[in-house]
Amino acid sequence: MNSPDHRAKNHTSSCPAFGIGALGSFIKLFSRLAILGSTVMLAVRVMTPVIVLCLPLAAQNNPGLRQTLAAPLRVDPWGTAPEGASGGSAPAIPLIGLVKEALAHNPRILAARRSWQAATQVPSQVSTLPDPEVTVQQFSAGSPRPFAGFTNNSMAFVGFGISQDIPYPGKLRLRGEAAQRGAAARRDQVEAVRRSVVEQLRATYFRLAYIQKTVGILQRDEKLIAQIEKIAEARYRVGQGNQQDVLKAQLQQTKILQELEIQRQEIGTLEAQLKQILNQPPDSPDITTEEMTETALPYTSDELLSLVRTQNGDVLTEQQIVRGQSLQVELARKDFYPDFNVQYMWQHTGPQFPDYYVLTFGVKLPIWRSRRQRPELAQAVEELNSSRHEYEAQVQQTYFEVQDQFVKAETGARLLKIYREGLIPQATATFDAGLAAYQTGHEDFQTLLDSFLDVLNLDIEYWSTLADHETALARLEQLTGVTLH
Repeated sequence: MNSPDHRAKNHTSSCPAFGIGALGSFIKLFSRLAILGSTVMLAVRVMTPVIVLCLPLAAQNNPGLRQTLAAPLRVDPWGTAPEGASGGSAPAIPLIGLVKEALAHNPRILAARRSWQAATQVPSQVSTLPDPEVTVQQFSAGSPRPFAGFTNNSMAFVGFGISQDIPYPGKLRLRGEAAQRGAAARRDQVEAVRRSVVEQLRATYFRLAYIQKTVGILQRDEKLIAQIEKIAEARYRVGQGNQQDVLKAQLQQTKILQELEIQRQEIGTLEAQLKQILNQPPDSPDITTEEMTETALPYTSDELLSLVRTQNGDVLTEQQIVRGQSLQVELARKDFYPDFNVQYMWQHTGPQFPDYYVLTFGVKLPIWRSRRQRPELAQAVEELNSSRHEYEAQVQQTYFEVQDQFVKAETGARLLKIYREGLIPQATATFDAGLAAYQTGHEDFQTLLDSFLDVLNLDIEYWSTLADHETALARLEQLTGVTLH
């Protein structure tokens, strides 16, 4: 009695009788005849063992078949994106270069800077005395005609005078200091706008880098699923698989093509957003990002929170507003005191009469205190209280955002380690083992497809988590003024 190995060897040695070159045509023939009925299917069942036994020898003599069935398929989760996935062959533009360009050309930053420069011109205006008033008088006596009685009446004269309004001491100083606080608030707002623009630029850049990386991953895995489809089709042709496996592989390939189009659409949107931030024309070249790398966070939560009151632009702006409102309260109290007016006039009469010299001192009395000064003071006090509450609200909001972004950054760092050291290597090993098992008929196609999707999804999730981690760090830079990138 012959052993199974001996029988297999004998069957294999008989394969050349069929002709290795005709084996592929033989398989296609039986696949087409499968639709003709049970008679032909019986022939297929009879010949299938022979085909299966001959398949290894055929693969040895057919490079294309050997590549489909024998060559192992492996996934490199850290492989670089194919050419064209990140904007074609265009060189990558570093983020630091785009930041410098945004600081120099972004309209929001330029507008905020001009607004601050305009505000610096206000203190000298409001702290200066009002313009003096020059008067010319002609006084007639005995007749409405001009200069009537000038030569014969001491009451007729021509007068020249000047007058000056003088606010109560301290009012001009307080107005100037309040205007300086307003200019300081505009200065801090420039810093807040600058950080906001840089944070928006970085977040968009990281998002674009993630999407461009995702396109590369999808293009790589599209080729991989195409090879898996060929394997499934080859197994189906020799009766080791079924048509559903081939259709599932084709469906997954189509889903990847669909996702590629969605990702390319988002790339276009992000490119337009970057050009808006950089104040570039719409037809300027597209931006290719550098590959993201993980940035460390060398600060603790308490260290970052301690910087909020002294480094956050929005908080500093609210501080200046509170100080300005305090000066407005002092100024409203000063309005209970009178303002003054000084006037001097020279009156020239006829030659036979002496000239007159008039000095006038006036006082503007605030007698409507209950209807003007007291409501004005109450308004200033309420606005001061409101600004204090706005300041505390801004501080608390910033505290929350710092803690929130810190937690996101720390969690993202831990997740990235789990992806690198656990999930992705495990999923890749599972897929490689499953693919080898499927090729030898020891695993079903659905299990192989599930492991393929695990590799695909985990790879994309890794880069998404990295983009979120870097965006959280960019937000912390905006909120606290630290430098991380």
